[in-house]
Amino acid sequence: MTNDAPGRPVSGSVPAPADTPAPAGLPTPGAPADHGATDREIAAVEEHSAHNYHPLPVVIAAAEGAWVTDVEGRRYVDMLAGYSALNFGHGNPRLIAAAKAQLDRVTLTSRAFHHDRFAEFCRSLAELCGKDMVLPMNTGAEAVETAVKTARKWGYRVKGVPDGRARIVVAEGNFHGRTTTIVSFSTDAEARADFGPYTPGFTVVPYGDLAAMEAAVDDDTVAVLIEPIQGEAGVLVPPPGYLAGVRRLTAERGVLLVADEIQSGLGRTGRTFACEHEDVVPDVYVLGKALGGGVVPVSAVVASRDVLGVFHPGEHGSTFGGNPLACAVGIEVVAMLRTGEYQRRAAELGDHLHRELASLVADGALTAVRGRGLWAGLDVDPSLGTGRALTERLLRRGVLAKDTHGSTIRLAPPLTITKEDLDWSLARLHDALT
Repeated sequence: MTNDAPGRPVSGSVPAPADTPAPAGLPTPGAPADHGATDREIAAVEEHSAHNYHPLPVVIAAAEGAWVTDVEGRRYVDMLAGYSALNFGHGNPRLIAAAKAQLDRVTLTSRAFHHDRFAEFCRSLAELCGKDMVLPMNTGAEAVETAVKTARKWGYRVKGVPDGRARIVVAEGNFHGRTTTIVSFSTDAEARADFGPYTPGFTVVPYGDLAAMEAAVDDDTVAVLIEPIQGEAGVLVPPPGYLAGVRRLTAERGVLLVADEIQSGLGRTGRTFACEHEDVVPDVYVLGKALGGGVVPVSAVVASRDVLGVFHPGEHGSTFGGNPLACAVGIEVVAMLRTGEYQRRAAELGDHLHRELASLVADGALTAVRGRGLWAGLDVDPSLGTGRALTERLLRRGVLAKDTHGSTIRLAPPLTITKEDLDWSLARLHDALT
């Protein structure tokens, strides 16, 4: 089968909804459009923006739900969802309404003053996590940096590690952000090279290797920082029992278990948190991305009082962290998750997604598939091209996805995607592979 018109159904496939028009102000598919707009926009970006990304050649102008529309009026299914930041879809009405209502009231006070949305946000998020306290920030990297500082301070003040000797154990293939401290314990050469000197205090062990983790934890270890599922590495799911084993180890050794659920959490894997698949409750949750609903950047560290209680005024903070607009959106995100609707949807559609992807492995179009819920890493047979080449073929067929590490692509559609749109996208994937 072929499809050379993005967003348009083809004979024999599951069609895109016929009654879903292009967003207002943009041409519908097939209508006259400015076909030079994409090239002009990208040329302007190349001229005036640092080249720290290599985006696909598409310029998005509007979006709704699982669909986006580019500057030339072509429509695409978004199968990346902002690396899970858009778990609830583009322009989710509940989240947009919450943001608009708050915009008319107050958007920023700084933490120099109290505001009337902060307590509710912290309380509701703490309850969702089963913890006592919340330390809000903005981006995921800020939250990870906050977790590192929390673990070190807890190690010195509570565990009694000698000053300057605190160590944190992390896993190979990790992606926790791009600050200088975080890339210091990255094993990704692109993320790390030329950014030294590197911050000491981290021990790196193979992901999924419990024996290596056990050997690395010593008297100076204050925390194990780990992704329950490694996203950037290709949606790597650890062996069964691994997370539970790390939880037992950290509890026995008096070490904090810090779970980076920035991508894996808040419904993505079919549970509120990916740790729940092994009945693991970490000491510290690191959250972000979907916490802001794709509307504003919101992140947080969530833990018990004896962990986050180590902070005193002036020791850590952020001007925008926990601002009224962020809290208003975050409160609504937590309320949506509390119903369990999005977790159930991710689990049910995720089962369908992985059954369909497994058939592509059986057919030889893919060499391997990994993941949980509405999250998958697909290894492409090198004879069919690189992951980048496949995402470009998908782009031409009306589907947006992202490659990683050469021959792997990631799929992470909004949890609100319909089964029909998911199947339509999988048909385009089959077409691009064959």
